[in-house]
Amino acid sequence: MSMSPDEIRTILSDVIDPNTNKKLAANMKHSVIHVNDASVSLTLALGYPIHNGLNAIKQPIETALGAHGLSLGQFECALRVETHAVQRGLKPLPNVHNIIAVASGKGGVGKSTTSVNLALALKSQGARVGLLDADIYGPSVPMMLGLSGKPESRDNKTMEPLVGHGIEANSIGFLIDPDSAAIWRGPMVSQALEQLLRQTNWGDLDYLIIDMPPGTGDIALTLSQKVPLAGAVIVTTPQDLALADARKGLHMFRKVEVPVLGVVENMSMHVCSNCGHAEPIFGVHGGRDMAAEFNLPWLGTLPLAMAIREQTDSGHPTVQADPHSEAAAMYQTIANGVAIQVAKLPRDMAGKMPPVVVKP
Repeated sequence: MSMSPDEIRTILSDVIDPNTNKKLAANMKHSVIHVNDASVSLTLALGYPIHNGLNAIKQPIETALGAHGLSLGQFECALRVETHAVQRGLKPLPNVHNIIAVASGKGGVGKSTTSVNLALALKSQGARVGLLDADIYGPSVPMMLGLSGKPESRDNKTMEPLVGHGIEANSIGFLIDPDSAAIWRGPMVSQALEQLLRQTNWGDLDYLIIDMPPGTGDIALTLSQKVPLAGAVIVTTPQDLALADARKGLHMFRKVEVPVLGVVENMSMHVCSNCGHAEPIFGVHGGRDMAAEFNLPWLGTLPLAMAIREQTDSGHPTVQADPHSEAAAMYQTIANGVAIQVAKLPRDMAGKMPPVVVKP
């Protein structure tokens, strides 16, 4: 006698997802199951893009079903990203499931290039993604996404994001003259960034990537306290000077109770555009060693390559311009690692709890 879909859900609820090391119990609620005799068709609702990990998660499911004399027929994964908890005292934005800060302790380490390609990689893996340029003094996202013009306002109160390569985006660079300098003090900058975040009509986004301003000064600290962040990614180079500042960024996020999702080492190798020779001009394994030192996920390395710079400067970043390149594959792996780390976080329960009413 064949089992019912509810019985199958019970069997699969105890299966461990090899990517998150969590049981699939929470995923089963939104998964679709069809049973035909001893064959089970399953559309598994996952909280992160599956990317190249289909077989890894398929195997324990087959094993669990096989123990009950069942086989797995058609199998696919559907992306259903949950909203995860943010800092105490803050609430997630209504339309944005998870805000991820991409930060570095210092400028010049390729944080913006990483942010843009991370957003594009998540989008290509099926997620709905936005990008907020939080660098008031040096906004680069407009150029990197090939966008210009000003955001439209339909109610004279809020802004519509611009869209580049399928990514919703907003930046102070859309609102001021490209050749003008933003000569603002810290409180003005923080207020402007909060307005950009909260007065933009973001669509229903799985992830909003924030390209943070460099450093750990007042602006970065205020942002990390006021923006409801699910987590942060630290970008560094292998150079000792960059690593010293990256540690400061790490400690800043820990101080404000924002989970650090992992470390990305950019410019790990210089790749000669003529002969292809790779040379570690900034040092070796600095980012990897930092991740190990603080028990953080190691998300991956990226090369210092002329093609990445040229593509990004032209408004067609690597993931979009050359999706089958080795560099694009590195960005895809990093993006998938970030999404998996987000999926491991505690879910937001504040919006799911009924309000407490005290009656006299």
